[in-house]
Amino acid sequence: MHIKPLLLTIALIAIVLGGCAQSKIDSTEIIPIGGIKQFIDIKGNDGSKPLLLFITGGPGESSIDSSDEFTNELKKHFVVIQWDQRECGKTLKLNKSPQPITLAMCEQDTHELIDFLLNKFHRKKLFLMGWSWGTVLGFNAAEKYPDKLYAYLAISPVVNQLQSERIALQMLKEEAAQHKNEKAINELAGVNIPFSAMDLYYDRKWMYIFDGQKVNDKALKSYFIDPSKRWVTPLFAEAMAHNLTTELTSFKCPVYFFVGGKDYQTNRYINQAYYHQLSAPKKQLFVYDDSGHAVLYTVSALFQQDIITKVLPDIELKD
Repeated sequence: MHIKPLLLTIALIAIVLGGCAQSKIDSTEIIPIGGIKQFIDIKGNDGSKPLLLFITGGPGESSIDSSDEFTNELKKHFVVIQWDQRECGKTLKLNKSPQPITLAMCEQDTHELIDFLLNKFHRKKLFLMGWSWGTVLGFNAAEKYPDKLYAYLAISPVVNQLQSERIALQMLKEEAAQHKNEKAINELAGVNIPFSAMDLYYDRKWMYIFDGQKVNDKALKSYFIDPSKRWVTPLFAEAMAHNLTTELTSFKCPVYFFVGGKDYQTNRYINQAYYHQLSAPKKQLFVYDDSGHAVLYTVSALFQQDIITKVLPDIELKD
């Protein structure tokens, strides 16, 4: 027997397998952000891949437990970071926010988290991806810290939400009348914009129903009406007061839009018009005609493939 060559082969296999195991990342961390402990989840098949920070919708929601649905392919090409924001998910279980939550506070949290990740992984830039409410924080970061971003990916972006909500409410009322749904007609008739917590509950209830989604009425009502969630409506109203079509029309980093063709919540045509209006070093618009607001769930395979095959090759990665 040739013992030495055999031992050498075994050693090389062990090194290769060990290196692969070491490069894979699947961890959680509790980090100091904004004066409190905040929870992040980090996953990727290869630790050398570019960072992708995802900011979920809400406000006040966590997507960590469902994130495999829309990151299973992304994790092969990125190190994906999920974040439970203050008053949300595992961060809320760790500690409550000591001060009333404001938009500026959430934007500062986002900035601190970006800096933390860049320092932790010894990188100069990362990809930032926001969905719905998360795009509010993402647009702010893309405007103020473009040198820290390879690109900003905005899913179902919040652009001119006041106008979008007005259009959506009228569409809901017309659909209720068309289907002669007396309960919907009566409940939507009392909805006013700007929203109260109850207005938001009725609006979103029928928005989801007419979109074909299953609605857990008790959970939905709790989200908007529960005393522990009283901060959600004022924070949403603060974000809704902004109109990016007049406030932010130029970016210094690449920007990519992912829009649902049947999105009631963030109006497709407002988003498309804004996309064509804005200037950026690179930009691209992806429209999914058969999807509503939850693009990353309803067309998750196509959505991820577009990022992997069209966005990623479009960016020159330099760290």
